Amino acid sequence: MDLKDIQNLIKFVAKSGASEVKLETDDVKITIKTGSDDKGETTTYVQQIPVNAPVAQAPVAAQPAQPAAPQAAPVTPAADNDSKYITIKSPIIGTLYRKPSPDKPVFVEVGQTINEGDVLCIIEAMKLFNEIESEVSGKIVKVLVDDSSPVEFDQPLFLVDPS
Repeated sequence: MDLKDIQNLIKFVAKSGASEVKLETDDVKITIKTGSDDKGETTTYVQQIPVNAPVAQAPVAAQPAQPAAPQAAPVTPAADNDSKYITIKSPIIGTLYRKPSPDKPVFVEVGQTINEGDVLCIIEAMKLFNEIESEVSGKIVKVLVDDSSPVEFDQPLFLVDPS
């Protein structure tokens, strides 16, 4: 559930006149309480329920002068109507940069043919710049993330046509 859904739920509860609403899903538990006096006050509690999943650890640099070792991006087939394409996902949380520096061109463009090992982007995590390399060869069909935007672990970044 994202922030917009939570905001819409709060507005709906406030308009409905209910004094308290509790919603619990697999990963989120929300309690919304509205004030009984007609001041329109709303109290919202959002609790993230811990998931029993392995925790990814950040890479540790042996020497401060050397950048972290490049990490390979997980590659999985796309689930929707783009099933013939391969989705390249983010291996870490951080800020994605499509260019090596602001005055340079982007690493890959839509329609460009890539080979295994080509650098697709850079993800900055904890002041370390990690080059994300392709594990497949093919043609870039779609770029799913904008330059200088935050990315989450396992977030789709690129669609690649392997044929």
